Amino acid sequence: MILNRARLTPCAPSLSNLVHSWTPTVATVSAVYGRAKMKRLLPDTFSWFLIGVVILAYLVPISGKPAEWFGVATNVAIALLFFLHGSRLSTEIVIAGFLHWRLQLFILVMTFGLFPMLGLAIGLFSPSLIDQPIYLGVLFLCVLPSTVQSSIAFTSIAGGNVPAAICAASTSNILGIFLTPALVALLLSSGGHIGMSFDMISKITLQLFLPFVAGQLLQPLIGNWVRSRKTLLAPFDRGSILMVVFLAFSEAVTEGIWEQLAGADLAILILIDAMLLVIVLVFSSVAGKLLRFNREDRIAACLLRFKEKPR
Repeated sequence: MILNRARLTPCAPSLSNLVHSWTPTVATVSAVYGRAKMKRLLPDTFSWFLIGVVILAYLVPISGKPAEWFGVATNVAIALLFFLHGSRLSTEIVIAGFLHWRLQLFILVMTFGLFPMLGLAIGLFSPSLIDQPIYLGVLFLCVLPSTVQSSIAFTSIAGGNVPAAICAASTSNILGIFLTPALVALLLSSGGHIGMSFDMISKITLQLFLPFVAGQLLQPLIGNWVRSRKTLLAPFDRGSILMVVFLAFSEAVTEGIWEQLAGADLAILILIDAMLLVIVLVFSSVAGKLLRFNREDRIAACLLRFKEKPR
Protein backbone atom coordinates (compact mmCIF):
# COMPACT_ATOMS: atom_id res chain seq x y z
CA MET A 1 0.00 0.00 0.00
CA ILE A 2 1.37 3.34 -0.97
CA LEU A 3 0.75 6.25 1.42
CA ASN A 4 0.39 9.77 0.20
CA ARG A 5 2.90 11.80 2.21
CA ALA A 6 1.29 15.04 1.11
CA ARG A 7 -1.83 14.08 3.06
CA LEU A 8 0.00 12.94 6.21
CA THR A 9 2.41 15.87 6.48
CA PRO A 10 0.81 18.90 8.20
CA CYS A 11 1.23 22.16 6.46
CA ALA A 12 2.77 24.58 9.00
CA PRO A 13 1.62 28.16 8.40
CA SER A 14 4.37 30.61 7.65
CA LEU A 15 4.92 33.86 9.58
CA SER A 16 3.80 35.89 6.59
CA ASN A 17 0.53 33.95 6.43
CA LEU A 18 -0.10 34.56 10.14
CA VAL A 19 0.55 38.27 9.77
CA HIS A 20 -1.67 38.39 6.73
CA SER A 21 -4.50 36.57 8.51
CA TRP A 22 -4.34 38.91 11.52
CA THR A 23 -4.12 42.13 9.50
CA PRO A 24 -7.85 42.40 8.62
CA THR A 25 -8.81 41.69 12.23
CA VAL A 26 -6.52 44.38 13.63
CA ALA A 27 -7.65 46.82 10.99
CA THR A 28 -11.30 46.09 11.74
CA VAL A 29 -10.83 46.58 15.49
CA SER A 30 -8.93 49.81 14.91
CA ALA A 31 -11.63 51.09 12.56
CA VAL A 32 -14.42 50.26 15.01
CA TYR A 33 -12.52 51.84 17.91
CA GLY A 34 -11.78 54.92 15.81
CA ARG A 35 -15.43 55.32 14.83
CA ALA A 36 -16.55 54.89 18.44
CA LYS A 37 -14.02 57.46 19.63
CA MET A 38 -15.05 59.90 16.91
CA LYS A 39 -18.72 59.38 17.75
CA ARG A 40 -18.05 60.36 21.37
CA LEU A 41 -16.48 63.62 20.20
CA LEU A 42 -19.42 64.52 17.96
CA PRO A 43 -22.53 66.22 19.40
CA ASP A 44 -25.37 63.87 20.26
CA THR A 45 -28.97 64.29 19.12
CA PHE A 46 -29.94 66.38 22.13
CA SER A 47 -27.05 68.79 21.51
CA TRP A 48 -28.27 69.31 17.95
CA PHE A 49 -31.75 69.99 19.33
CA LEU A 50 -30.25 72.64 21.65
CA ILE A 51 -28.47 74.29 18.74
CA GLY A 52 -31.68 74.20 16.71
CA VAL A 53 -33.68 75.78 19.54
CA VAL A 54 -31.14 78.61 19.84
CA ILE A 55 -31.33 79.26 16.08
CA LEU A 56 -35.14 79.13 16.19
CA ALA A 57 -35.25 81.62 19.06
CA TYR A 58 -32.96 83.95 17.10
CA LEU A 59 -35.07 83.72 13.92
CA VAL A 60 -38.54 83.53 15.48
CA PRO A 61 -38.37 84.85 19.07
CA ILE A 62 -41.45 84.57 21.23
CA SER A 63 -42.66 87.65 23.10
CA GLY A 64 -45.68 89.25 24.69
CA LYS A 65 -48.65 87.11 25.68
CA PRO A 66 -47.39 84.02 23.80
CA ALA A 67 -44.16 84.24 25.82
CA GLU A 68 -46.15 84.43 29.05
CA TRP A 69 -48.20 81.34 28.13
CA PHE A 70 -45.07 79.54 27.02
CA GLY A 71 -43.50 80.38 30.36
CA VAL A 72 -46.51 78.88 32.15
CA ALA A 73 -46.20 75.73 30.02
CA THR A 74 -42.50 75.55 30.87
CA ASN A 75 -43.23 75.78 34.60
CA VAL A 76 -45.84 73.02 34.27
CA ALA A 77 -43.34 70.78 32.43
CA ILE A 78 -40.77 71.36 35.18
CA ALA A 79 -43.32 70.57 37.88
CA LEU A 80 -44.28 67.34 36.10
CA LEU A 81 -40.60 66.46 35.81
CA PHE A 82 -40.11 66.73 39.58
CA PHE A 83 -43.35 64.85 40.24
CA LEU A 84 -42.09 61.96 38.11
CA HIS A 85 -38.72 62.03 39.89
CA GLY A 86 -40.53 61.87 43.23
CA SER A 87 -42.73 58.97 42.15
CA ARG A 88 -39.82 57.03 40.63
CA LEU A 89 -37.33 57.22 43.51
CA SER A 90 -37.81 55.14 46.65
CA THR A 91 -37.95 56.96 49.99
CA GLU A 92 -34.77 55.23 51.18
CA ILE A 93 -32.81 56.52 48.17
CA VAL A 94 -34.15 60.05 48.65
CA ILE A 95 -33.20 60.12 52.35
CA ALA A 96 -29.72 58.78 51.57
CA GLY A 97 -29.24 61.50 48.94
CA PHE A 98 -30.30 64.28 51.29
CA LEU A 99 -28.01 62.97 54.07
CA HIS A 100 -24.96 62.70 51.79
CA TRP A 101 -23.26 65.64 53.54
CA ARG A 102 -19.83 65.14 51.94
CA LEU A 103 -21.25 65.59 48.46
CA GLN A 104 -23.45 68.50 49.55
CA LEU A 105 -20.48 70.31 51.12
CA PHE A 106 -18.30 69.65 48.08
CA ILE A 107 -20.89 71.15 45.72
CA LEU A 108 -21.37 74.22 47.92
CA VAL A 109 -17.61 74.82 48.08
CA MET A 110 -17.40 74.53 44.31
CA THR A 111 -20.35 76.89 43.79
CA PHE A 112 -19.43 79.65 46.24
CA GLY A 113 -15.68 79.04 46.48
CA LEU A 114 -14.04 77.86 43.27
CA PHE A 115 -16.26 79.75 40.85
CA PRO A 116 -15.76 83.18 42.51
CA MET A 117 -11.99 82.60 42.64
CA LEU A 118 -11.96 81.79 38.92
CA GLY A 119 -13.95 84.97 38.32
CA LEU A 120 -11.33 86.98 40.16
CA ALA A 121 -8.58 85.29 38.13
CA ILE A 122 -10.26 86.38 34.89
CA GLY A 123 -10.04 89.96 36.20
CA LEU A 124 -6.28 89.81 35.69
CA PHE A 125 -6.98 90.08 31.93
CA SER A 126 -9.37 93.04 32.27
CA PRO A 127 -9.43 95.53 30.59
CA SER A 128 -6.61 94.42 28.27
CA LEU A 129 -8.50 91.39 26.94
CA ILE A 130 -12.09 91.88 28.10
CA ASP A 131 -14.02 95.11 28.64
CA GLN A 132 -14.86 96.01 32.23
CA PRO A 133 -18.68 95.80 31.87
CA ILE A 134 -18.43 92.32 30.34
CA TYR A 135 -16.02 91.23 33.06
CA LEU A 136 -18.41 92.42 35.75
CA GLY A 137 -21.12 90.32 34.13
CA VAL A 138 -18.86 87.25 34.13
CA LEU A 139 -17.90 87.87 37.76
CA PHE A 140 -21.56 88.20 38.69
CA LEU A 141 -22.25 84.90 36.92
CA CYS A 142 -19.52 83.25 38.99
CA VAL A 143 -21.19 84.14 42.32
CA LEU A 144 -24.67 82.93 41.36
CA PRO A 145 -26.03 79.61 42.69
CA SER A 146 -26.57 76.64 40.42
CA THR A 147 -29.73 76.27 38.31
CA VAL A 148 -32.11 73.86 40.03
CA GLN A 149 -34.11 72.64 37.05
CA SER A 150 -31.33 72.34 34.45
CA SER A 151 -28.81 70.83 36.86
CA ILE A 152 -31.22 68.12 37.99
CA ALA A 153 -32.46 67.40 34.47
CA PHE A 154 -28.90 66.93 33.17
CA THR A 155 -28.02 64.83 36.22
CA SER A 156 -31.01 62.59 35.51
CA ILE A 157 -30.13 62.27 31.81
CA ALA A 158 -26.54 61.27 32.68
CA GLY A 159 -27.63 58.75 35.33
CA GLY A 160 -26.37 60.70 38.36
CA ASN A 161 -27.53 60.95 41.97
CA VAL A 162 -30.83 62.82 41.50
CA PRO A 163 -31.89 63.09 45.20
CA ALA A 164 -28.52 64.53 46.18
CA ALA A 165 -28.68 66.89 43.19
CA ILE A 166 -32.12 68.14 44.24
CA CYS A 167 -30.89 68.81 47.77
CA ALA A 168 -27.62 70.47 46.69
CA ALA A 169 -29.18 72.67 44.01
CA SER A 170 -32.03 73.79 46.27
CA THR A 171 -29.67 74.48 49.17
CA SER A 172 -27.31 76.52 46.98
CA ASN A 173 -30.23 78.63 45.75
CA ILE A 174 -31.52 79.28 49.26
CA LEU A 175 -28.04 80.08 50.58
CA GLY A 176 -27.45 82.16 47.46
CA ILE A 177 -30.05 84.65 48.72
CA PHE A 178 -27.54 85.58 51.42
CA LEU A 179 -24.17 84.56 49.94
CA THR A 180 -24.53 86.07 46.46
CA PRO A 181 -25.14 89.67 47.65
CA ALA A 182 -22.33 89.26 50.19
CA LEU A 183 -19.93 88.00 47.53
CA VAL A 184 -20.97 90.78 45.13
CA ALA A 185 -20.38 93.37 47.83
CA LEU A 186 -17.02 91.79 48.65
CA LEU A 187 -15.73 91.25 45.11
CA LEU A 188 -17.20 94.36 43.48
CA SER A 189 -16.84 96.63 46.52
CA SER A 190 -20.48 97.62 46.20
CA GLY A 191 -23.67 96.53 47.86
CA GLY A 192 -27.31 96.77 47.03
CA HIS A 193 -30.04 94.53 45.75
CA ILE A 194 -29.04 92.33 42.81
CA GLY A 195 -32.28 90.73 41.73
CA MET A 196 -32.53 87.84 44.19
CA SER A 197 -35.10 87.77 46.96
CA PHE A 198 -36.99 85.49 49.29
CA ASP A 199 -39.39 84.89 46.41
CA MET A 200 -36.83 82.30 45.32
CA ILE A 201 -37.76 80.16 48.33
CA SER A 202 -41.45 80.20 47.45
CA LYS A 203 -40.66 79.48 43.80
CA ILE A 204 -38.48 76.48 44.68
CA THR A 205 -41.12 75.23 47.11
CA LEU A 206 -44.11 75.56 44.78
CA GLN A 207 -42.49 74.53 41.52
CA LEU A 208 -40.02 71.88 42.69
CA PHE A 209 -40.48 70.61 46.23
CA LEU A 210 -44.29 70.26 46.32
CA PRO A 211 -44.44 68.21 43.08
CA PHE A 212 -41.52 66.10 44.29
CA VAL A 213 -43.18 65.49 47.68
CA ALA A 214 -46.48 64.68 45.96
CA GLY A 215 -44.66 62.11 43.84
CA GLN A 216 -43.05 60.64 46.96
CA LEU A 217 -46.44 60.32 48.66
CA LEU A 218 -47.84 58.49 45.61
CA GLN A 219 -44.66 56.45 45.10
CA PRO A 220 -46.02 53.32 46.87
CA LEU A 221 -48.97 53.34 44.47
CA ILE A 222 -47.44 54.35 41.12
CA GLY A 223 -43.70 53.86 41.73
CA ASN A 224 -43.43 50.46 40.07
CA TRP A 225 -45.45 51.66 37.08
CA VAL A 226 -43.19 54.71 36.60
CA ARG A 227 -39.99 52.69 37.06
CA SER A 228 -41.14 50.12 34.50
CA ARG A 229 -41.35 52.91 31.92
CA LYS A 230 -37.82 54.27 31.90
CA THR A 231 -38.43 56.36 28.78
CA LEU A 232 -41.24 58.28 30.48
CA LEU A 233 -38.87 60.83 32.02
CA ALA A 234 -36.90 61.52 28.83
CA PRO A 235 -39.40 63.92 27.17
CA PHE A 236 -39.72 65.94 30.40
CA ASP A 237 -35.97 65.97 31.13
CA ARG A 238 -34.96 67.10 27.67
CA GLY A 239 -38.14 68.97 26.79
CA SER A 240 -38.05 71.22 29.86
CA ILE A 241 -34.44 72.19 29.11
CA LEU A 242 -35.29 72.99 25.48
CA MET A 243 -38.25 75.10 26.59
CA VAL A 244 -36.14 77.05 29.11
CA VAL A 245 -33.39 77.67 26.53
CA PHE A 246 -35.89 78.81 23.88
CA LEU A 247 -37.57 81.21 26.31
CA ALA A 248 -34.26 82.65 27.57
CA PHE A 249 -32.83 83.23 24.08
CA SER A 250 -36.11 84.68 22.85
CA GLU A 251 -35.98 87.16 25.71
CA ALA A 252 -32.40 88.06 24.80
CA VAL A 253 -33.37 88.64 21.16
CA THR A 254 -36.44 90.76 21.94
CA GLU A 255 -34.45 92.90 24.36
CA GLY A 256 -31.78 93.50 21.71
CA ILE A 257 -28.90 92.06 23.71
CA TRP A 258 -27.13 90.70 20.63
CA GLU A 259 -27.11 94.15 19.03
CA GLN A 260 -25.45 95.59 22.14
CA LEU A 261 -22.57 93.12 21.99
CA ALA A 262 -19.84 93.33 19.35
CA GLY A 263 -18.79 90.17 17.52
CA ALA A 264 -15.29 90.16 19.04
CA ASP A 265 -16.69 90.63 22.55
CA LEU A 266 -19.16 87.79 21.98
CA ALA A 267 -16.36 85.49 20.82
CA ILE A 268 -14.28 86.33 23.90
CA LEU A 269 -17.28 85.80 26.16
CA ILE A 270 -17.97 82.36 24.64
CA LEU A 271 -14.29 81.46 25.06
CA ILE A 272 -14.32 82.52 28.72
CA ASP A 273 -17.51 80.59 29.46
CA ALA A 274 -16.13 77.48 27.76
CA MET A 275 -12.87 77.80 29.70
CA LEU A 276 -14.75 78.15 33.00
CA LEU A 277 -16.86 75.10 32.19
CA VAL A 278 -13.87 72.93 31.26
CA ILE A 279 -11.85 73.92 34.34
CA VAL A 280 -14.71 73.28 36.75
CA LEU A 281 -15.74 70.01 35.11
CA VAL A 282 -12.20 68.64 35.17
CA PHE A 283 -11.64 69.80 38.74
CA SER A 284 -14.97 68.31 39.86
CA SER A 285 -14.21 64.98 38.20
CA VAL A 286 -10.66 64.69 39.58
CA ALA A 287 -11.60 65.87 43.06
CA GLY A 288 -14.60 63.52 43.09
CA LYS A 289 -12.32 60.56 42.39
CA LEU A 290 -9.88 61.66 45.09
CA LEU A 291 -12.77 61.91 47.56
CA ARG A 292 -13.87 58.41 46.44
CA PHE A 293 -17.32 59.46 45.28
CA ASN A 294 -19.08 56.82 43.23
CA ARG A 295 -19.99 57.41 39.60
CA GLU A 296 -23.48 58.77 40.36
CA ASP A 297 -22.10 61.27 42.89
CA ARG A 298 -19.37 62.44 40.51
CA ILE A 299 -21.97 63.04 37.79
CA ALA A 300 -24.05 65.14 40.19
CA ALA A 301 -20.97 67.09 41.31
CA CYS A 302 -19.99 67.84 37.71
CA LEU A 303 -23.43 68.74 36.36
CA LEU A 304 -24.43 70.98 39.26
CA ARG A 305 -22.15 73.61 37.74
CA PHE A 306 -24.86 75.19 35.61
CA LYS A 307 -25.50 78.74 36.75
CA GLU A 308 -28.83 80.44 37.25
CA LYS A 309 -29.55 83.79 35.68
CA PRO A 310 -31.17 86.36 37.99
CA ARG A 311 -34.91 86.78 37.55
